[in-house]
Amino acid sequence: MRFIGLVVAIGLMGLSGVGAQGAPTLPAPLGYPPHFAPGVNPLTGLPVTEPATLERLPLIAKISNAPDVVRPQAGIGAADVVWEHYAEGGLTRFTAVFLSNTPTRIGSIRSARLIDEELAPMFGAILTYSGASPGTEAVLQSSDFMPQIYSGFTYGTPLYFRDFSIAAPNNLFIDPAAVWAEAAADGLTARPDLRGWIFSVLVPPGESGAGAVAELQYTDNSVRWEFDPLAGMYRRYNDGLAHTDALTGVQVAASNVVILYADHLPTTIEEGVFNGVPYYGIDINLTGEGDAVALRDGLQYPVRWRREDRHGLLSLWTLEGQPFAMKPGATWFQVFPLLEDQHAGEWVRVGSGEN
Repeated sequence: MRFIGLVVAIGLMGLSGVGAQGAPTLPAPLGYPPHFAPGVNPLTGLPVTEPATLERLPLIAKISNAPDVVRPQAGIGAADVVWEHYAEGGLTRFTAVFLSNTPTRIGSIRSARLIDEELAPMFGAILTYSGASPGTEAVLQSSDFMPQIYSGFTYGTPLYFRDFSIAAPNNLFIDPAAVWAEAAADGLTARPDLRGWIFSVLVPPGESGAGAVAELQYTDNSVRWEFDPLAGMYRRYNDGLAHTDALTGVQVAASNVVILYADHLPTTIEEGVFNGVPYYGIDINLTGEGDAVALRDGLQYPVRWRREDRHGLLSLWTLEGQPFAMKPGATWFQVFPLLEDQHAGEWVRVGSGEN
């Protein structure tokens, strides 16, 4: 495969029409200035079929990616935003954010991690998970979003249920409709401020290198994204196999893939023991700013991520300091350690896909 270096992305918009005097007109991207028309999902830039779904709180589900019995996962293809990040011991986990879609079930659901203490307030979300280690649970329960935690430790059916065709503990699922109903009954009905992202159907000019294929090697998990020009989306592969949704059988796809580099700080929180060896939690820092690579429409763009407000979205910016317009649709964030902290078995490659 030929992998091409990065070049700076310059603009956000392209020509779309002709003005009254015959001059080309430039449409403003959705959400810039920071607002969306009624009925447009601020997490995807797409209109929704049921505007009432935008009045509820986003729902975060902790979805397992290991062992293999949890694959294919249920409902993950319906998420508006997904974050893949390290759990511990080289394994990754998904933090999936749902707002506009309500799949019949989501899972399998596993335990929370320290990163959720940043992601839940970022989206003003309900947080669902199977439980957590004592150390992580203490952090979550002392957080400012504690009333929005709906843990499997506390709730059973109809919010949480088990599929006994799958071996425990990997057989726990949530009914998102039941979770949202419980949250509404508890008075969690105030729509959070989700402004901050912008979207444009127009491909940002200034091609910054081929971005048709992205490969990421986590310690114990490989990820591959391939751009499908007919669909205009990236299709996901997990450990060499097409990553499908158990509910639909359809391969997971995204309009945007963001490889986000963040500081991974070791902690003394024990998250599990395997073959007598303890594995400790990781504190992934998503506050401040850092480097990232955004992929859309088969192209790659070097960008900076920023997040100063704990209760605000992490946003993407060009190297010239302008907001970066994502393509309307779902976005996957691949969270990866900083270059100087990566191990020998970890790497990222983005390129054209040509031999």
